[in-house]
Formats: sequence, structure tokens, C-alpha cells
Amino acid sequence: YELSKKEFKVGSPEKPLSDLGYAAYRSYWAYEVLKVLDVCEESELSIMDISKQTSIMADDISGVLQQIGLLKYVHGQYVICMPKDVIQEQLKKFYPKYERSVVDPEKLHWAPLMTDYKGKDKFSIAAQISGRGSGSSEREREGRAPRGGGYG
Repeated sequence: YELSKKEFKVGSPEKPLSDLGYAAYRSYWAYEVLKVLDVCEESELSIMDISKQTSIMADDISGVLQQIGLLKYVHGQYVICMPKDVIQEQLKKFYPKYERSVVDPEKLHWAPLMTDYKGKDKFSIAAQISGRGSGSSEREREGRAPRGGGYG
């Protein structure tokens, strides 16, 4: 999720999850959502706002909010009810488990693969297509079969 934040993308684990995997992720999602709610000073906050801050899918966030009892259906719409005492109580449940295993985003040095720079990295797909780093002929790079043979 920290890498997703750096890319400004929202992510989710590959589905379907096992029961144990779902429980582990749901616990992590709950912790992350509760941290956002705990520091929130605004009177209105949407699930999409939480998703942008955590890089967790909106569906996963709404499921967690329902599970913890913070998502209520009022007058035909869903509302996040965030009493600070309930948030603090829930955070205490997850705090010991996740606070010691948090990745420090300041120490995470990573950049997404830039495919616009053809030939810069001999191991990239772009370099393989342009012919750098491979012994393939132009005919093979274009996807045509070599003379006298085929891809059989």
C-alpha cells in the first residue's frame, strides 16, 4: 500500500482471498481507516477521501466501516459515524499489532518503471522490443517468422 501511495493509485490484494487472508487484510484496513478517522478534523469525510489517503479500495473501506459499526444507513444514504471515543477504543485493539510493523514511507526509495525511456534499461520490455540487450533479429522483433522456419 505504501508503494501504491507513491504512485497515487488505489489497490487491493488479488482476489479471491482465503478466509485467513481476508481476516488479515480486513484487520490492516481497519487500522489504516481508523488512523485517518482519528486525525480527521473535518465534519464531512467521504469513503473516497479515505481511499485517497490510504490507497485502499472504496469497497474494502466500506466493508471495514460496516464491520466496526461506523457506517450507518440514515435517511436513504450511508453516513460515516465517527465518535472519537469509539475510534480510540477500536485503535487500541489494532495498535500493538500494526504500529511496530509499519513501513516508514520516508525511508522507502522507489519510483515506478518508466517505459517512455526506451533502451535505458537493458532488462526492460521496451529495451527488448527495440533490440538492445537481445540477440534477436529485426524480423523476430517484428513478430515475423524467420525464413525457412516458423514458430511451430
